[in-house]
Amino acid sequence: MSTSHVLLGLLAGGSRHGYELKRAHDERLPRARPLAFGQVYATLGRLQRDGLVTAAGQDRAAGPDRTAYALTGEGRATLDRWLSTVEPPMPYVASTLFAKVVVALLVADADRARSYLIAQRAAHTVRLRELTAVKADPAATLSDVVAADFAIAHLDADLRWLHTTLDRVADWHREVHP
Repeated sequence: MSTSHVLLGLLAGGSRHGYELKRAHDERLPRARPLAFGQVYATLGRLQRDGLVTAAGQDRAAGPDRTAYALTGEGRATLDRWLSTVEPPMPYVASTLFAKVVVALLVADADRARSYLIAQRAAHTVRLRELTAVKADPAATLSDVVAADFAIAHLDADLRWLHTTLDRVADWHREVHP
């Protein structure tokens, strides 16, 4: 995820200070890792240095001064370019799950690798149920539902892969350990 582009997108609706940007990020991307305040302010500093945002005034609401930031014309152009660029599908398998399965087959016997796959499938199933409950919750926002749909689709793909790999463990193990 590009934090700078997300912050530019959040500023497209009007000027905001760092606290508001962090809160909006965490609300709009509810299943993403929450941003740390330091990350927000460091990113705003880089965006300001690069001319993509500008200070848009100070606010002192019952606390320290807060600088509001606004999108510049160049910031809007950068955001538009980012939004119009199609993300290429990942060219490599970069997953801890995949790496663990491969390593389990390299260092363990087929039964131990199968046990790992079964335990992982159970953990994925539990998470799938949790996300399904999020979608059924009447208090869920559309952001919650969209994020849950995204995660469910990925978990479903992982579960299909785990199932297929379980069927192939013995053959794969024989290939690795002839």
